[in-house]
Amino acid sequence: MLAAAGLAVAVARGAGSGAPSVVAVPGMVAFAGGHTRIGSDGGPPSESPPFIADVKPFLLDVHPVTVGEFREFVAATRYVTQSERAGSSGVFDAGTARWELVDGASWHHPLGPSSPAAAAEHPVTQVSWNDAVAYCAWRGKRLPTEIEWEHAARNGHNGGPQYAWGNALVIDGHYMANTWQGTFPARNTVEDGYRYTSPVGAFGVTPSGLTDMGGNVWQWCQDWYRPYSERDRPFAPAAESQKVTRGGSFMCDPKFCHGFRVSARGHTAPDTGLMHIGFRCAKDEAPG
Repeated sequence: MLAAAGLAVAVARGAGSGAPSVVAVPGMVAFAGGHTRIGSDGGPPSESPPFIADVKPFLLDVHPVTVGEFREFVAATRYVTQSERAGSSGVFDAGTARWELVDGASWHHPLGPSSPAAAAEHPVTQVSWNDAVAYCAWRGKRLPTEIEWEHAARNGHNGGPQYAWGNALVIDGHYMANTWQGTFPARNTVEDGYRYTSPVGAFGVTPSGLTDMGGNVWQWCQDWYRPYSERDRPFAPAAESQKVTRGGSFMCDPKFCHGFRVSARGHTAPDTGLMHIGFRCAKDEAPG
């Protein structure tokens, strides 16, 4: 696991925040907040119209919650995920290019019981939004809002490159994120070394000190998914309403999905577990 995940200090980042301050928060990065640009003029309709949002100071986990960390939660609370209760969960079959409910698929065995068990240092998957909320509450934290998530992906700046690490997926011959190579879904050349999830931090750290802010797994956010044009209108979730996911995953082909851009948005039903969705926790920064 990346050494940064155990850091005892995190640097406060924020647009116009001046010299960084040091905050003693193990495994989290502090963002000073401020004004941040959300969305994109050049992306799909879900990312427009772009707007400027106010962000309060917050803390964000260095990396997505790992299988090992989730195992500690289950051992302490005897929590049973929604996929486990249902007896099946969503797995993508590249051969048929379809999502299927696979009996026995869960956070233990994300691809199903006949496949290898999930490695402890990989991000936990097959967890619903509700499961993620339960874990974060156990840790005294919460899920990030999607505005916080994008602000962090932009490294606390009002704007910036299209990815959390820069403007190129491959730099000096090295992949900067765990994504799909080849042509989705027919062919994955696995040039980045990982067909499915990768250990957290395997592709390096962003300028703000975070890992996995693009690729590997989509990450649950607090918010209900809505068009940006309706963000200031009253909203009551319906049975078909979905929660926002951010960050893209190992299944994202830039020619098909490109979900690992800082402004990219996904959405999934809150009771659904899938093999390419995980989460990380956030926390309000304590006054002073």
